[in-house]
Amino acid sequence: MSDRFEAVLITREEGKDQTVDFVEMTENELMDGDVTVAVEATTVNYKDGLAITGKAPVVRRFPMIPGIDFAGTVTRSDHPDWAEGDKVVLNGWGVGEAHYGAYAGRARVSGDWLIPLPEGMSAHEAMAIGTAGYTAMLCVMALERHGITPDRGPVVVTGAAGGVGSIAVALLAGRGYEVVASTGRTGEEAYLKDLGASEIIPREELSGPARPLGKERWAGGIDVAGSHTLANVLSMTCYGGAVAACGLAQGLDLPASVAPFILRGISLLGVDSVMAPRVLRLEAWRRLAAELDHARIAAVSHTIPFRQVVDAAGDIIAGRVRGRLVVEM
Repeated sequence: MSDRFEAVLITREEGKDQTVDFVEMTENELMDGDVTVAVEATTVNYKDGLAITGKAPVVRRFPMIPGIDFAGTVTRSDHPDWAEGDKVVLNGWGVGEAHYGAYAGRARVSGDWLIPLPEGMSAHEAMAIGTAGYTAMLCVMALERHGITPDRGPVVVTGAAGGVGSIAVALLAGRGYEVVASTGRTGEEAYLKDLGASEIIPREELSGPARPLGKERWAGGIDVAGSHTLANVLSMTCYGGAVAACGLAQGLDLPASVAPFILRGISLLGVDSVMAPRVLRLEAWRRLAAELDHARIAAVSHTIPFRQVVDAAGDIIAGRVRGRLVVEM
C-alpha cells in the first residue's frame, strides 16, 4: 500500500500572492510531532476560509497545510497517552496556521494537543460540531460561570445562521434559554426557529454605530462579529449581564463606550478556543456529546468531498454557508 496521500498546500513566494494547490505528500514531509493520525473527517471554519482565500494573515508560515480541526485514528505514537487505534479530536493549537493542519490524509502533531473522541460519537459527528461547536460551548460555559441562567432573561446570538451561531442557538435553547437570533440571512428564520430561537432580528439592527447605552434587551450574548455589532450588543445588555465574544466577522475594532460597564455593571467575556486548557476542552466535548442530540447535529451540517474544500473556503467568507460543513477524507 502506498504511503502517499493528498493534501491542500498553501505556498507564497516573497512579494507575491499566495497560491493554493492539491498535492501528493508522504508522512516524511509532515512536520515534527509525537503522534500521527489518519484524518477521517475535518471541517471548513471561518478561519480556514481566511487562510485559503488570504483575506487575513491567518497563515503564519509557508508552505502550510490549512485546516484547524480534525477527528481520526492514531496510526503511530511516541506519546504516553496515545496508542495506535485510539480515536482522537484536535481543535486549534495553531494547527493550520503555524503547524501543518487537517487538510491532508495524515497529520503529525503533539499528543498534548489531542483529546479523546467522545464515546459513541463518530468522527463525522465530531466534525459536524467541530471548532465552531466547541467554541459555542465554551461561550455557553463562560456565560454560566458568570451566572447568566435562563431565568435572567433572553440571550442574543449574532451570526446565528453560521457555524458557531447555529450550535450556540441549539445549545442555549436546549438548556431552556430564550434565544434572540441575529442574522443577515432573512430566509433562515424557519431554520433558526427549528434550532430553538424564540425571536429573529435582522443583522442591520446591530451592525451600525452604537449608542453609548441602548434599551436593555437581553441578559447576555454570544457574539461572533466584533466591531459595531458587539458594541450594540453591549449597549443593550441588561444590568449585571455578560457577553461572550469569540469572533471578528465584522471587524477587529470595538467602537464602544465604557457606559455599559460602569453604569450597568456588565461584563465582556473573552473566549479563546485555540489555546484553551485541556480541562476546558474535555468539559466542552463531554457536554457537547451529552447535550447536542444527533438530530440537531444533522440539522446544522452537510457533507462535502475533500476536493471541494477550496471552493467552500470562498463560500464561507462570502457568507453563503449555513451551519457546518463536514469534509469527508
